[in-house]
Amino acid sequence: MLQPRPHASKHRRRRGLTAAPHVTSHPRQSVPSSWISDIRAGTAPSCRNHIKSSCSLIAFNSDRPGVLGIVPLQGQGEDKRRVAHLGCHSDLVTDLDFSPFDDFLLATGSADRTVKLWRLPGPGQALPSAPGVVLGPEDLPVEVLQFHPTSDGILVSAAGTTVKVWDAAKQQPLTELAAHGDLVQSAVWSRDGALVGTACKDKQLR
Repeated sequence: MLQPRPHASKHRRRRGLTAAPHVTSHPRQSVPSSWISDIRAGTAPSCRNHIKSSCSLIAFNSDRPGVLGIVPLQGQGEDKRRVAHLGCHSDLVTDLDFSPFDDFLLATGSADRTVKLWRLPGPGQALPSAPGVVLGPEDLPVEVLQFHPTSDGILVSAAGTTVKVWDAAKQQPLTELAAHGDLVQSAVWSRDGALVGTACKDKQLR
């Protein structure tokens, strides 16, 4: 395990000044009883996210195309291995993301060319049978999606050569970024949400 190494500024050492004490902290060790294990997940021919977590839930691709497994983080004992299954799409779930503003709001993108938003319930309640919002369909499978880090209800998605920024409440795109020469393989927001970057199969970053 790497530990932080205390050090003083070079300028302070040259002047003969004593550096303030450097406080080191050690990560809290988890115990096996807090682990979530022995859960069967699926394999998928996609390089995007196949597992995501909020502070309350974990969502992951199951061994059935279009179906996610949902596990609450607050469960105890056998509850941590009790998987609820959410039928999201008619084809493979290619990417998923939880809202940074709401632990129970999940967005899913799929090879069925749609983006869907799901309001997940608290522990012990039944999963929804239908999404709250459907965005699309797109012309090609949705490869990428991510919620905006600072604006609630805004997300970016990529399908084929097209990137769209969506307003989920209005169920319509705010803007479309079509200046890509090939398949868009990744999209990510800057931490302040002012910029969105894309990586493309044409080997260009934008």
